[in-house]
Amino acid sequence: MSDKNNSNPSEESVVIEDFSDVPPVNKRFGMNLPNRLTMLRIILVPFFAVFLCIDFGVFSLRINDIIALIIFVAASITDFLDGYISREYDLETTFGKFADPLADKILVAAALVCFCYLGLVNPIPVIIILAREFMVSGLRLVVADKGVVVSAGIWGKLKTAFTMVTIIFILVSLIMMDSGNTGLNDTLSLIFTIMLWISVVLTVISGLIYLNAYKKYISDM
Repeated sequence: MSDKNNSNPSEESVVIEDFSDVPPVNKRFGMNLPNRLTMLRIILVPFFAVFLCIDFGVFSLRINDIIALIIFVAASITDFLDGYISREYDLETTFGKFADPLADKILVAAALVCFCYLGLVNPIPVIIILAREFMVSGLRLVVADKGVVVSAGIWGKLKTAFTMVTIIFILVSLIMMDSGNTGLNDTLSLIFTIMLWISVVLTVISGLIYLNAYKKYISDM
């Protein structure tokens, strides 16, 4: 991601920065490469959801699932690339600081909601994860007025990485599932259910650390 600097590895970091030194968006081409990759990640979300949830009758359902997996992996790769490029070439912008984590949340939320729609996962862990994401996004916007830039700490990074891996595993499991092999289906379902609940635990921990790190700003609201 494009804003993953932290000075304390044990908690979410709070960094107050002067936005006047942030490189401006490229005015000739509209935005720089990391921000374009971030926007591409958002644009890929509806295509991912369509191939995962809708049967057009053109391809088999398994081909649709494979295409959805490819789109999700491609979108996840843009997450790595925009962060790497922005750090290596000093291309961080104010837009990128907010759009990059927002794009991640949109991608993860879309996948989890689609899984609920398909009946693959229980809605309870999905609700917990999405509630945390809405809370964090709301607080980011509020503290931004105070000049506070939110950088993800180790728990936030771990939560995001593990959730992405869980989603990819669920997509792979969906491709592997066979209507005639209930044993395989049950095993895959058990594994990704456990992984999803681990994601919930990491989500709750990172959310609590986030609240603790920003309690000073929350009390002033």
